[in-house]
Amino acid sequence: MGRATDRRNVLRIDLDAAEPARVATRRPDSLSVEEPLEIRVGPGGSGRRRPLAVTMRTPGDDLDLAIGFLLTEGLIRGDADVRTAQLCAGPDTPNTYNVVDVVLAPGVPEPAADPTRNFYTTSSCGVCGKASIDAVRTRSPYVVADDPLAVPAALLAELPERLRAAQRHFDRTGGLHAAGLFTGDGELVVLREDVGRHNAVDKVVGWAVRQGRLPLAGHLLLVSGRASFELTQKAWMAGVPLLAAVSAPSTLAGDLAEEAGMTLVGFLRGRTMNVYTGAHRIGPPGQADAGRA
Repeated sequence: MGRATDRRNVLRIDLDAAEPARVATRRPDSLSVEEPLEIRVGPGGSGRRRPLAVTMRTPGDDLDLAIGFLLTEGLIRGDADVRTAQLCAGPDTPNTYNVVDVVLAPGVPEPAADPTRNFYTTSSCGVCGKASIDAVRTRSPYVVADDPLAVPAALLAELPERLRAAQRHFDRTGGLHAAGLFTGDGELVVLREDVGRHNAVDKVVGWAVRQGRLPLAGHLLLVSGRASFELTQKAWMAGVPLLAAVSAPSTLAGDLAEEAGMTLVGFLRGRTMNVYTGAHRIGPPGQADAGRA
């Protein structure tokens, strides 16, 4: 439901054009769609579910996004905690289906009415709406430190191109982040795109929840941008032992990965990469323990 791109007319200016007449031209261009999604959560019955979060996202895979968000925030433990999840009408005309209504299974606690858990997330920040440092940190139910996943560096170096080749909308807009779940053999299991990198990860995690695949032991998560604290936390909450990013990690991402026993790889570009934690999972057999981080 929804569209990922939209066409707009723009004035294209090319200062390197060979002819002055071609410096400025009007032409259509594709933009990444960004719209709000309201996530409502509560028990079953005829009562209205309470709004829990509003996130700015690219429409598509919205049920995965909502379920993944609830899982990575520690509000549900898995698919069994959700009775139903459905898109429903919002206040807009025509209806944009920018609301997901989640009914919790019997016995699952409703999110507390606590101002520290009233979320508003932008496409660039998934933790901006939280009111305290304590509210940011969520403990994972999964132990990843002992996960035996091992990925040769040469194979890991190939994965950004595989991720890029599988992106449906990036060529048209240049404005969508991607998150891809791979097996240890380099097979792409699922890919999701979104204007928000945290949303792309939540869409992957939500898909895994709805498929009954948690924890994601023996898998790695590759993101097209940087590796922030929030993305590291989301990967840990899903039981992912290895997070790789084509750009830089943050200090908090490194600290959390070290605490969790995760492998964190950054600047995965071409034939080079930086392994910040868990280097024992990177490299051919016999060299896995070299340079353990």
